Amino acid sequence: MAAETHIQKDRIVIAGGTGFLGASVIAKFPDAEIIVLSRSATGKSTKPAGQSNVRYVQWDASTQGEWTRELENSKAVINLVGKSVNCRYTEANKAEIISSRVNATKAIGKAIQGLSNPPEVWINAGSAAIFGNSGDELKDEASATGSGFSPQVCKEWEKAFHAYDTPKTRKVFLRIGMVLQKEGGIIKPFLNLVKFGLGGPIGSGTQYMTWIHESDFQDLISWAIYKVDAAGIIHAASPNPVTNKDFMKALRQSAGIGFGLPNPAFLIRLGAVFIKTEAELVLSGRRVISTFLVQKGFKFKYPYLHDALDQLLNKG
Repeated sequence: MAAETHIQKDRIVIAGGTGFLGASVIAKFPDAEIIVLSRSATGKSTKPAGQSNVRYVQWDASTQGEWTRELENSKAVINLVGKSVNCRYTEANKAEIISSRVNATKAIGKAIQGLSNPPEVWINAGSAAIFGNSGDELKDEASATGSGFSPQVCKEWEKAFHAYDTPKTRKVFLRIGMVLQKEGGIIKPFLNLVKFGLGGPIGSGTQYMTWIHESDFQDLISWAIYKVDAAGIIHAASPNPVTNKDFMKALRQSAGIGFGLPNPAFLIRLGAVFIKTEAELVLSGRRVISTFLVQKGFKFKYPYLHDALDQLLNKG
């Protein structure tokens, strides 16, 4: 009888894996051993159905500890940690927005440097917001960055990532656009506006929205793990960013709603105060694409917004 062949599963460690993006990444790798670094040792109270391959390990997203052992001999570590920017920009919140991103990135960098057999690849989340409110200027990986609070957060985030020399670990920093997901996430408040008849342009409607379909985001994560020449800064963005006016129109069409009242900037700013967020999150924008992905031959399943929204809202 032939000897039994044992195939070892790839181990993928995800920091910040309990949010919408983390759940999406987990779903992409049903055959991998998934370790989720969580502030709670048990993570979610119950594991998602069909995800017996997921294990939760406690960490504080700041200091070294027993969690570092999980990175040893792993295929990849993916860092998605960061306090939500959907809040009022008080001094305390701004400090936490920065520290949550920087501290977690530094903790992972230090852990990798201390391992004998570190992860093959380190993927760190970042944001296309590094370009600030940049109008209709097309931005790719080589473009100059912006100024203001959001770009400054991103710059400190990237600085922390680049501070660690990891010769045994390939490094990928993803500047992520708005990830459109079927089960909620960032698309939900826009869809709610549409359903309540307020699905017209937000503010001037001319601000650009950089987006990517969840399926393409999942594919990009996998591609970054297994494509050995993927390294450095990569934009996680569809090749076709759109203005807010066109985004809201496409969303109305996909939702089967023909009319939507506009949302003047002054009302957005007033409403933001009551719901404790920042109006600039929707009133500012940037037109971001990835030259790197084009050059490397990455294929998007949903390069066009209308197809992406149709799939998310109307299929299955």
